[in-house]
Amino acid sequence: MKIYQVGGAVRDGLLGRPVSDRDWVVVGADAQQLLDLGYRQVGADFPVFLHPETHEEYALARTERKSGQGYKGFVTDSAPHVTLEEDLARRDFTINAMALDDEGRLIDPYGGQTDLAAGLLRHITPAFREDPLRVLRAARFAARFGYRIADETLALMREIAASGELETLAAERVCQELRRALVEPHPARFIEVLRDCGALAVLMPEVDRLFGVPQPAKHHPEIDTGVHVLMALAQGARRNAPETVRFAVLTHDLGKGETPADILPSHHGHEARGVPLVEALCARLKMPKEHRELAVLVARLHTKVHLALELRPDTVLRLLNEADALRRRARFEEFLEACHIDACGRLGLEDRAYPQTGRLRAALDVVAAVAVQPLLDQGLRGPALAEALQDARLAALRDSGI
Repeated sequence: MKIYQVGGAVRDGLLGRPVSDRDWVVVGADAQQLLDLGYRQVGADFPVFLHPETHEEYALARTERKSGQGYKGFVTDSAPHVTLEEDLARRDFTINAMALDDEGRLIDPYGGQTDLAAGLLRHITPAFREDPLRVLRAARFAARFGYRIADETLALMREIAASGELETLAAERVCQELRRALVEPHPARFIEVLRDCGALAVLMPEVDRLFGVPQPAKHHPEIDTGVHVLMALAQGARRNAPETVRFAVLTHDLGKGETPADILPSHHGHEARGVPLVEALCARLKMPKEHRELAVLVARLHTKVHLALELRPDTVLRLLNEADALRRRARFEEFLEACHIDACGRLGLEDRAYPQTGRLRAALDVVAAVAVQPLLDQGLRGPALAEALQDARLAALRDSGI
């Protein structure tokens, strides 16, 4: 029996990145031998065990053979005769198919170290095409490392996208990969790779339709809406925006994909057109509620925030009410951040000042300071109280000069 460290921990160690989780593969043993040593079996589809002391995962070396559709349609063989090289060959990319033996020596049968140095994501065998989830993993690793996809690997990804296999992926898995990619250092690469191989049109057609759609004439006409979204995603990473904000940035302009051709390059009404598209995308991918709510808010109101310096006090108050800013200030801050990122996600405007958010924050402070107790003391209740409170808030805004 021999034990090797494998996978991401080996890769990240070579890159000098922090290593938190370590995975191990066991060669030349069967399940009973590990159970006799005190390991606890946790894998149902194939034998995976937890170390009795470290609780790290140890898997028996295995091979996989395609037996049906989807990423679960595999028959595995984890008999003691399976070699380390055979186990490594079933992995997705060469950079993930390296191992360390018990003396720390690197075992790299497929050239992973060379591909790391070249910044290349390359598949190992043609069996790569048998697992549609690998298309998403390729895009996510590109988002993490900024690597390019090898031409031959991209060709296989295009085959997968055209085969219908992507439709077999569970919505939860697509959602998981998207969410993980959004918080990587290069989230725009995730969208770029999916588009390059045809997967974006299958999994997120609402986003795919944005490419080739012209931006309004006042913006750079050479930058279409899809490219603007990618630039905004990059800006979100640059500003270290949270995941919910990055998702809202990805979806804020979906309505432009359905702008009538006869009004282009204007996109009048794209905000209202975008809301049902955002809701449909979130429902299909089963996005969390907080992602959906913020994305809908940004799609519906982002252009009003861009005009915040020109708005009258009554329109500012209406905007604060529409955004539910008084009750949900933390979400309102994320909303403002998404709008700021949208405004800066344009050619040459990456470092522009965005005083709109300052005015709206100041207006919210003024509105929040209006006390309701004096109105209650007047005996106001129900609709009369709500109307009087709105009047008082508007008067405070006008008096503040904000």
